[in-house]
Amino acid sequence: MANSNGVFSDLFNAVGNPVQNAADTLGSGVSSAASLVESCTSLCATLLTSSVNTAARLVQDVAKGISSAIAPKP
Repeated sequence: MANSNGVFSDLFNAVGNPVQNAADTLGSGVSSAASLVESCTSLCATLLTSSVNTAARLVQDVAKGISSAIAPKP
C-alpha cells in the first residue's frame, strides 16, 4: 500500500533497498577477496623462500659429501 510519498516512491524503496544491499555485499566480497589474495601471496612467498633455502642447503650438503668422498684419506 502506498504511503504519503506515492506509489513510485514505494516502488523505488522496494527495489532500491535490495539493490543497495547487494552492492554493499559485493563491495564487502571484493574486499574479502583482496584480503584472501594478499594472504595467499604472502603464504606463497614464504613457501618459495623456504623451498629455495632448503634447496640451497641440500646443494651445500651434497657438495660437502662429494668433497668428503673424493678427499684423500690419511
